[in-house]
Amino acid sequence: MDNQRLMIWGLFGFLAWITYQTWVGDNAPAPVAVGAQQVEALSTPDDSDDLPVLSPTDSADLDAPTPLDDEAAPTLPDAVQNAKFVRVNTDVFHLEISTQGGTLQSATLIKYPVAKDQPDKLVQLLSTEPGNFGRIQTGLRIIGEGDEPNHLASFESRSDSYDMGDADELLVTLTWTSADGIHVKKRFLFTRGSYAIRIEQVVSNDSEGLWRGANYTQIQRINKTQERSMFDVDSYSFAGPVVYNGEKSEKLKHDDLVEDGPVSFKAQNGWIASIQHHFLSAVVPAKGAERSYNIAVRGDRATASTIGKAEAIAPGSEKTFTTIAFVGPKLQSQLETIDETLKLTVDYGWLTIISQPLFWLLSFVYKFVHNWGLAIILVTFLIKLAFYKLTESSGRSMAKMRNLQPRMKALQDRYKDDKPALSQAMMELYKREKVNPAAGCLPILIQMPFFLAFYWVLLESVEMRQAPFALWITDLSTRDPYFILPIIMGAAMLMQQKLNPAPADPIQAKVMQIMPIMFTVFFAFFPSGLVLYWVTNTLLSIAQQWKINRVVEREAKEKKH
Repeated sequence: MDNQRLMIWGLFGFLAWITYQTWVGDNAPAPVAVGAQQVEALSTPDDSDDLPVLSPTDSADLDAPTPLDDEAAPTLPDAVQNAKFVRVNTDVFHLEISTQGGTLQSATLIKYPVAKDQPDKLVQLLSTEPGNFGRIQTGLRIIGEGDEPNHLASFESRSDSYDMGDADELLVTLTWTSADGIHVKKRFLFTRGSYAIRIEQVVSNDSEGLWRGANYTQIQRINKTQERSMFDVDSYSFAGPVVYNGEKSEKLKHDDLVEDGPVSFKAQNGWIASIQHHFLSAVVPAKGAERSYNIAVRGDRATASTIGKAEAIAPGSEKTFTTIAFVGPKLQSQLETIDETLKLTVDYGWLTIISQPLFWLLSFVYKFVHNWGLAIILVTFLIKLAFYKLTESSGRSMAKMRNLQPRMKALQDRYKDDKPALSQAMMELYKREKVNPAAGCLPILIQMPFFLAFYWVLLESVEMRQAPFALWITDLSTRDPYFILPIIMGAAMLMQQKLNPAPADPIQAKVMQIMPIMFTVFFAFFPSGLVLYWVTNTLLSIAQQWKINRVVEREAKEKKH
């Protein structure tokens, strides 16, 4: 096995992997929801009445929310149908909170345009629109008869509009009172610069009896899918519910939920989320107490729910139930402050163990240079430096092979009709000149996972989204608009080939000649941040190989003398 052949197979393997991902997306069974254009044509029940199903037992456990059957959708009271909403403006988003249950029904991220050339069209994660439906519902279920402050209850607000202004925090309070003296304050606390929302449900028992109930939260989101396309990097990211059971996170595909039914589990330190490329809506309950979780699909919507055990509040007492919601970009620094495991929603795939340290290094460098493109260049240099000794052995092997090419060509001409004799002569030549054709295999194999990991870091990290580099590169997360970087990359690959020994096999030689052209076309539609990494890596490889070639040539001359 020689280095050239391994490089060819490695590069073709990467291309085959990307092609397979595209084929899977293109040929997968069509899910129920196929995008905004077809949402209205689907038979979607009004699931606004979904409530946790009570299962009162001696231990007073409550089951996780379970959607009602399509036929079991009762007509909502006029007070609910005519619910108003409260507008909330902070420095990071515009929100709408419905007076029906205090539901977060709209969230627009004011710092994140959908596209850089459309600055006025902003990303909306929660919405009442059918094509982009999403909401976060909170409430309380009770054991026994009586009114309960669930997400169907009618709340009141002192104002229909709140603005953070120059303050560091903003508190929005909705109130609810039952006929028998149970008072609930649902408080939403917003902090400047943060996409986290602290939701507190304060229950005051002014009745004459014991109040017993449990708090729940659920995220409902349209299950949007789209066809995979190499021209759209967003299409390669998972979109749908993600759960954490206290030990590991799991992405739940629409088809699996339809075929296998709802997923349920209990955990003390779990959370639920709905993710898409670069953004998420998540709910992190208070830790320490066991809760039930349920994730189900009905029609074109996925519902992820969590509910705790029932707790008792004596007359004259009060209790606060706290939940943290996060609605915004996958900023790992903010996600970690809520829960260390919440950064798992950044979908680096099976290479997370490598991608996370690479992202940390990239972020660390960015703090000093304040330019993500420059950070990519410097991190690429550091990765190259870390593997320098390993790649040096590969480089020396290729340099020696390059010097031996005239003698190898002579052997091929001499034994052109005798393959066994040619192989024997070649092996003797390698042994005599102390050249190991397989010396570079291990370094290349070790580096490949780092390349793929860096690929996912650049593709999935929202910090790269619409980040400028320099000159014409104004968005590292999209393709080079003028294809200049891919052309530079192709030219650099041609130059790199000149420094390496030509393959002895004519077929391999032809493949190597067209490889730069293939990669130029293929990388033309990759995010420019990834192409920048590949260009930098190739140029550094050229510099390293040029230096090694000179050293080996000097050593060869000294050996002759």
